[in-house]
Amino acid sequence: MKRKLDCILLVDDSHEDNKYHEIIIREMDIVHRIEFALNGLEALAFLKKENQILPELIFLDINMPRMNGWEFMEEYKNLDAAQKARVVIMILTTSANPDDIKKAKEIEEITGFETKPLTREMMMGILNEHFQDYL
Repeated sequence: MKRKLDCILLVDDSHEDNKYHEIIIREMDIVHRIEFALNGLEALAFLKKENQILPELIFLDINMPRMNGWEFMEEYKNLDAAQKARVVIMILTTSANPDDIKKAKEIEEITGFETKPLTREMMMGILNEHFQDYL
């Protein structure tokens, strides 16, 4: 890789999934920092913090307590442009529901839809498609 991503944000209420995805990402040595949010509210709070490095890639689960992935996306649309700059949002969920896939395709800010778990091959595909300057 030419350079690593600065930050990846994992938004998922499952500690086990977060840990597994962290292991995959760390083994690939593609990012300086991995941050976690257990729901959409925590993710929004993270993005709104001042003077911090924003994620270039967000993996977003759909089904979470307090604020799910769809509710997060509604609020995300209202963030300042600076808080959304250069962010690729990938839905990463256990849902294979065709309605969820269709809904994700209709939301402009969502880049893609993947089914858990994250794999090295999936991550390489995302890097190849959206982060060519990092390869």
